[in-house]
Amino acid sequence: MDLWRDIIIFFAGLWAGTINTIVGSGTLVTFPVLVALGFAPVNAVVSNAMGLVAGGFSGAWGYRREAASVWRTMLKLVPVSLVGGLIGAWLLLHLPDTVFGYVAPVLIVLALLLVIFQPRLSAWAKSRQAASVGINPAEADKSHVSILLYVLVFLIGIYGGYFTAAQGILLMAVFGIFLHASLQQSNAIKVVLSLVVNLVAAISYLIFAPERIHWPVVLLIAVGSLIGGFIGAKVGRRLSPGWLRAVIVVLGLVALANMVAKLFMGS
Repeated sequence: MDLWRDIIIFFAGLWAGTINTIVGSGTLVTFPVLVALGFAPVNAVVSNAMGLVAGGFSGAWGYRREAASVWRTMLKLVPVSLVGGLIGAWLLLHLPDTVFGYVAPVLIVLALLLVIFQPRLSAWAKSRQAASVGINPAEADKSHVSILLYVLVFLIGIYGGYFTAAQGILLMAVFGIFLHASLQQSNAIKVVLSLVVNLVAAISYLIFAPERIHWPVVLLIAVGSLIGGFIGAKVGRRLSPGWLRAVIVVLGLVALANMVAKLFMGS
């Protein structure tokens, strides 16, 4: 039974790493799997976030050229995401588990809605950034960063540090409105900021809540997501994003039903 559980977790991490490269929201694959296998929801978030850091590094490496073209903008936003991620991780570790039990279903619904409407959000972001496609990358990096963008990135960092799912979609939606850069440049910033949030959250868990970390789960998801990140970049783009999105929604609904059932049984 343990062998089959480990195999399931590994392939969940592999699938999440692949999906994160293509459409995002890999957490909506790994989190439901861990909850269904009997892990406590908060512990599942902690172990999952730590495991997916590896996939974040492979994704950031894949976008290193685009990231280099907007390094000034990233340096402005990274501290904001870092602080937001710290606050989100602090909330996850210090609020009672019962609070997460009530908040998580709401966050899952939000994440699922973002996944479902991601094509429209992406199309809208492309239309907003159409005028920026042909500009010099250096000029894009010199554009003004509004205070509202700082605030929104900070809030998304808190959300990401607390739950992680779909923070990339939120960032891309915000960048489509407030960031004057190409879509690929925005995506590079999104990958780096998501990695920063996950990494600072993982370090917080390691220092302040090591008892919540299931190291075998972290290792399996880390290896799986790392491989999945490369698969997504090389092969995964040939797969239908709509089909991948449908899988995410189904797994998310399973997690939602599982957590709602536990709430009613516990009340």
